[in-house]
Amino acid sequence: MKLTIIAIGRVGKDPEAAIIDRYLKRLPKTTQIIELEERRPIKGDERKKREGEKILAAIPDSSFVVALDERGKQLRSTQFAQKCSHWQDSHGHITFLIGGADGFSDDVFKRADTRLSFSDMTWPHMMVRAMLIEQLYRATTILSGHPYHKD
Repeated sequence: MKLTIIAIGRVGKDPEAAIIDRYLKRLPKTTQIIELEERRPIKGDERKKREGEKILAAIPDSSFVVALDERGKQLRSTQFAQKCSHWQDSHGHITFLIGGADGFSDDVFKRADTRLSFSDMTWPHMMVRAMLIEQLYRATTILSGHPYHKD
């Protein structure tokens, strides 16, 4: 499974970094995380627009794009695994997007092939990154029949 995660912000030495690293090492070597930042002191819509431009520029050609968004569809882990398998088969590459504090620009939403939500609750972006990495690992184990996932 060829996977790319494009995320606004850098993990650095945050506590989530260890979790992210642990599961990233278990995923296929073709998995990459692209961290983007807008360092200029801009706010609101202008910041969202600039972050959106950076995200759009980083999306690999012809990949299936999944925007993580609170208004997206919620899936069980087994459903997520099946979706990943389908997206992989149909596009060869899946890109997941994690936006900044202000969310995604309209242009990013237009480019996304689907929206996915982990919960109706709001989560810190670094936690979402850790949760996504773990769910991607879980999806690979479900698809391979490994006993990591329990129903």
